[in-house]
Amino acid sequence: MLFILIIYIGLIVFLIASIWKMFEKAGQPGWAALVPFYNIYVLTQIAEKPGWWMLLFFVPLVNLVASIMVWSAISTRFGKGDGFTVGLVLLSFIFIPILGFGDAQYKGINPNGGNDDILDDVLEN
Repeated sequence: MLFILIIYIGLIVFLIASIWKMFEKAGQPGWAALVPFYNIYVLTQIAEKPGWWMLLFFVPLVNLVASIMVWSAISTRFGKGDGFTVGLVLLSFIFIPILGFGDAQYKGINPNGGNDDILDDVLEN
C-alpha cells in the first residue's frame, strides 16, 4: 500500500512540474499551476480564450465541451494538431509532460509577454 502511495505522489509531483513548465513556455507564471481555480484561468489565457471561460468549467456537461475546446486551442498554440488534442483530452498525464518538457514552443499571440503577431509565423511558413 505504501508503495502505491509513493508512486501516486510521484506522479502528482511530475504532473505539477509538467504543467509548471507548460505555463512558463507560454509566458505565464509557473507557480500558477499550484493555485486552485487560478490555474484554470491561466489555461484559458494560454488558449487565448476570454477569462470568463473559467466559469464554464463549473457548469456540468458544459465543462466537458469547454475543456475540449481549451485543450484544442492550447494544442494549436503549441503547434500541435488534432491528434495531440485527443491525447490531451484522453491521456493528459502523458501529453502534458510532452508539452512541458518536450521541444514544443508556444506560438500564441503573446508568447513570453511579447507583442508578436501570429500572422508573422503563418507568413514565414
